[in-house]
Amino acid sequence: MLLKTLRTDNASTTILIRLMVGAVFLSEGIQKFLFPAARGAGRFEEIGLPNPDFLGSFVGSFEIACGTLILLGLLTRLASVPLIIIMLVAVATTKTEVLQHDGFWAMLHGTRTDWSMLLGSIFLLIKGGGRWSADRILAS
Repeated sequence: MLLKTLRTDNASTTILIRLMVGAVFLSEGIQKFLFPAARGAGRFEEIGLPNPDFLGSFVGSFEIACGTLILLGLLTRLASVPLIIIMLVAVATTKTEVLQHDGFWAMLHGTRTDWSMLLGSIFLLIKGGGRWSADRILAS
């Protein structure tokens, strides 16, 4: 089972997606602790999520841990799953109001980073870490 999770293709370009997804999530996770009022608990309270103090630290910790794993290409598929969930919740909780009040195109514009991170994470779930990943080394 672990070997199947680690297995990846030989694509050298996958590192570009890994660097994008991993760096953004790592940065966003760190910012939830550096700027909790704007990026962490305060933001979660603003959008009406329950227990924002816990949730800000919880999500930030997952973003840091999974972002780091993706940057290393270590357990890439496993690390992408929580990030997909985070992005689905982010779109559902922050962009449905934009869709209702400002329309479809404003919602699409506001979710461009969210969609990029969601699709990048799905790509990594499907493909794995690629040629230059710890997954590839461990699988061979």
